[in-house]
Amino acid sequence: MTDKETWTTLKVLNWTKGYLAEKGVENARLEAEWMLCESLGLDRVGLYLNFDKPLSEGELATFRAMVARRAKREPLQYILGSQEFCGLDFVVSPDVLIPRHDTEVLVAEALKRVPADGSILDIGLGSGCIAVALAKALQRGRVCGVECSPAALAVARENAARNGAELELVAGSLFEQLDGRRFDMIVSNPPYIPTADLSALEPEVRDFEPMGALDGGADGLAFYRSIIPAAPGHLNRGGWLLVEIGIGQGEAVRGLFAGCGFTQIFTQQDPAGIERVVGGQIH
Repeated sequence: MTDKETWTTLKVLNWTKGYLAEKGVENARLEAEWMLCESLGLDRVGLYLNFDKPLSEGELATFRAMVARRAKREPLQYILGSQEFCGLDFVVSPDVLIPRHDTEVLVAEALKRVPADGSILDIGLGSGCIAVALAKALQRGRVCGVECSPAALAVARENAARNGAELELVAGSLFEQLDGRRFDMIVSNPPYIPTADLSALEPEVRDFEPMGALDGGADGLAFYRSIIPAAPGHLNRGGWLLVEIGIGQGEAVRGLFAGCGFTQIFTQQDPAGIERVVGGQIH
C-alpha cells in the first residue's frame, strides 16, 4: 500500500483482505471493514456509501497502523479498544481477557436463579463484563467483584462507569478479602486451560491475552479446587455457585461440586453444544 497511488475505500478494503488473509487472519474482509470504519469515523453503512472516496494521507496512516498490528495477530478487539457483551459495550486492553459470547451463558444461567434483590460475588472480574451485565439486569441487586490484578481492576471500574452499573470492587485473590461475608450467588470464569495446552492456542490468545487469566494449572482445574470448597462458607443458605468451564471439564467439575456438599448440580451448554457452565446449590 503506497502513498503514490489513489486509494479509495473499496481499493483499500480489497488490498487489506488479501494481505490479512495471507497472515492467517480469518474473516479478513470483515475485520478490514471494522478497522476502516474506526479510521474514518463511519459505521458500516457509511463505509458502503463511500466506496469511491479517496482516503487522505492521515486516514491512510491511521489505517496502516491498525493493519500492521492485526497482521502480527494482535486481536482486533485490542486494536479497536472495545468488545460487545450481553448487548453492552466494554473497554478492553491487554490487561484483561476479551469477553467471549460463550460467557453470556454464565450470565443467563445466573439470572435464572438469583433473586431480583440478591447479592452476587464475581470472582476474577477481568474486564468486569459478567459483573456489569448482572448489575444492569438486576437493578435492585448488589454485585461485588474481586480481582487480583490492579490493571484489570481499573478496566473493570471504567466499564462499570461506562455502562452506568453500580459495583463494589475489591482488590484481592479469591476470598482472601471477604472473611465473614456471604452472598446469594457466587459466579466465576476462572483460568481453565491446562498449562501444556497454552502453547497451541491461536496467536491472538497465546501472544496477547493475559496468561494469568488463562493458565488453569496442570489439568486446568486448579482454580476450581480453590473456589468450590471455599464457596459454601461465603454463600447464604440456598445460595448458588456457578462457574464457566473448559471443553471436557464438566465431569470433573461436577464431581468437585458434589464432593463439597452442593445439590441441584446442573450443566449448561453454549450455543455450539459444548458444556460451558456448571452450577450447584448449597443448603
